[in-house]
Amino acid sequence: MSTTSPTTKSDAKRLVAGVAVGLIAASIGALYTVYARWGISRGVGTADLTALRFGTAGLATLPLLVQILWLDARGFMKRWRVWLLISVLAGTPFGLLMFGALQLAPQSHAAVFPFATMSVMGLVLSAWLLGDALPPRRIAGIALVIAGLLVLSGVADSSFTTQALLGDLVFVAAGTLWAGFGIVLRRARLDPLVSTAVISFSALCTYVPVYLLMGGGTRLMAVAPPVLLVELFVQGLIAGVGTLYFYAKMVSLLGPARASIFPALAPGLAALMAWPVLGHIPSADEAVGLAIAMAGLLIAVTRTFERPQTRSEPATGSNRHF
Repeated sequence: MSTTSPTTKSDAKRLVAGVAVGLIAASIGALYTVYARWGISRGVGTADLTALRFGTAGLATLPLLVQILWLDARGFMKRWRVWLLISVLAGTPFGLLMFGALQLAPQSHAAVFPFATMSVMGLVLSAWLLGDALPPRRIAGIALVIAGLLVLSGVADSSFTTQALLGDLVFVAAGTLWAGFGIVLRRARLDPLVSTAVISFSALCTYVPVYLLMGGGTRLMAVAPPVLLVELFVQGLIAGVGTLYFYAKMVSLLGPARASIFPALAPGLAALMAWPVLGHIPSADEAVGLAIAMAGLLIAVTRTFERPQTRSEPATGSNRHF
């Protein structure tokens, strides 16, 4: 006779599902990073890639948003503060911060600072705002993940110029916004797909018009059609929709503290994906860094499983359709 309780089995299934979703989310992050480099080498700018991501995702999820408003417009609009908040945390402001930081800091810093901030701030904010525990095992795991990022990125002391430090601070701000996004998702118990639609539509209405007014459409028209189609598919559909949805789903399964660790795998996975796409053979440092980060992730997310709802969260207020 099995001594395993139904609750334990359910928690184990949730953990396995959460890890699987987290690996998918990290893989998508790696994929769009690789294809961003691929597109840039073929004449697509970083601002163009951001517009393709926001614009395509906003149009793709618009039918869902229309359906939600048709079913229960009043109920949806009652939560306008939450929708506005996640649009700020994971939409245009987040994209602009990441874009701006990339203009200031070297690529090696981009592989460390935003992802390390997501992990650390996810842990801190979960403990502060949601009352989640801070077990030494999780702290050690995140420290190992950050160590892996430092190894694989090859950050050198000489790269810390005044301009780079300013870029690093902007990366930290972007990473903090993303960590806050995970907190709001869990606290408000938002539906992952609806959250994706709201954020994508808000970015479509804010970032894309400004981009077009600044002549972005002319630059896109100059891009070779095959390159443009590939970037539309990868940046807009896979990354634009997939990143938000799978991260939101992961938060619902694991909670924001654990979920915030997975994006840190993206730089290492990108080094592997760059091999077939860009012809870049992963270096020994990249391989070792990814192995260290993976080990840290396993330490941080395994063992004691925490349910996604804490006592500090309200017991009522289901999302219904949203």
